[in-house]
Amino acid sequence: MAAASCYGVAAFSCGSPVTRRAAGLNQFFVPSNYALSPAKRVLKFREDGQIKEPAAVPPTPTPPPKPKVRTGFSDVLAFSGPGPERINGRLAMIGFVAAIGMELASGQDIFAQVQNGGVPLFLGTSVLLSLASLIPMFKGVTAESKSGDLMTSDAELWNGRFAMLGLVALAFTEYVKGGALV
Repeated sequence: MAAASCYGVAAFSCGSPVTRRAAGLNQFFVPSNYALSPAKRVLKFREDGQIKEPAAVPPTPTPPPKPKVRTGFSDVLAFSGPGPERINGRLAMIGFVAAIGMELASGQDIFAQVQNGGVPLFLGTSVLLSLASLIPMFKGVTAESKSGDLMTSDAELWNGRFAMLGLVALAFTEYVKGGALV
């Protein structure tokens, strides 16, 4: 703390270099961050000895505007549109969790669950989630615009893809095994 008390004294009488460094001071007795140092100017000299000022740096161009999101029915539900994979992924995530949960609760495999009254529940859930996914898409809201740090649109797509694969693998395994997985 000896260096902190000698701000008005010359740098040579301010204690050891270790004390000055710990207090954030360099050998010239100024705070050692670069925010206080003046900006450097680069001057060029011409052949006749005159100083030539550097040319001004042109401003960076503004980025082009983002293309408008197309919200037509055929655009949203096109093969490469935002709707099919996102909706199928969301349905697969719900379906996979529901299938595993019902299998653990009742001991029935997927095929038995569908045969025992699962079709109306499946259709109702599919219609409800599809409409809930399509309405924002028709209004022009993208999943990327609603992404956060943890819950991103890419994570949702990958989780949906894995859920689709998991649901198919669960059904195939139960078919080959001839009964419930657990």
